[in-house]
Amino acid sequence: MSMQGGGEAAEIVELIPLALVIALSPLSVIPGILMLHTPRPRPTGLAFLGGWTLGIAAVTAAFVVASDLAGGLDKAPPGAAYVRIAIGVLLIAFGLYRWFTRNRSEHTPKWMTSMTSIGPSRAFVTALVLTVANIKALLICAAAGAAIGTAALGRTGSWIAALVFTAIAVSSVAIPILGYLIVGERLDPPLNRLRVWMETNHGGLVAAILLVIGVALLYKGIHAL
Repeated sequence: MSMQGGGEAAEIVELIPLALVIALSPLSVIPGILMLHTPRPRPTGLAFLGGWTLGIAAVTAAFVVASDLAGGLDKAPPGAAYVRIAIGVLLIAFGLYRWFTRNRSEHTPKWMTSMTSIGPSRAFVTALVLTVANIKALLICAAAGAAIGTAALGRTGSWIAALVFTAIAVSSVAIPILGYLIVGERLDPPLNRLRVWMETNHGGLVAAILLVIGVALLYKGIHAL
């Protein structure tokens, strides 16, 4: 794929489902909501958002940089097709696992609810840790970074794609926190309803997204052989 406008736009569109897997995860949404129930919700929420954004961006960038070191970002490396096939198979396997376990009870764990007592500095560190400890987010960031790095978008196109991916991935944390800055506690009832819905229904939705993007990457990799 060249760094032409059409190719760059197509690659960004392919990244949207991957970013939505992170955005729709309860381990993304619920901690952000809980930050708004801390003693200092506004600074704590912003600190968490900053740490979460930095963590997602850093992991994604690491895999883009790895691709750059391996062969540059202006042309697809020799093994690009096999990388996409491997990522596709991995996402399909993960999607099937999420589908078959979608009906398991998803309650907010005690360690997560305890975050309502933390302050801004701890919220920032917690967000950074969660981007690595959350295997789903780590896997998806790695997949997105590898997909960007093997798409031959060039340096500018690759970093634009990484920026768009990060923005969409963190949107489910950013929207409630930034919204709280404007309307305050009036946002609590809808956010609590969202938290309950996420705990109950996210499994099947995330599984479907993983399967669709996995099949697309697998087809694209095989087609490039």
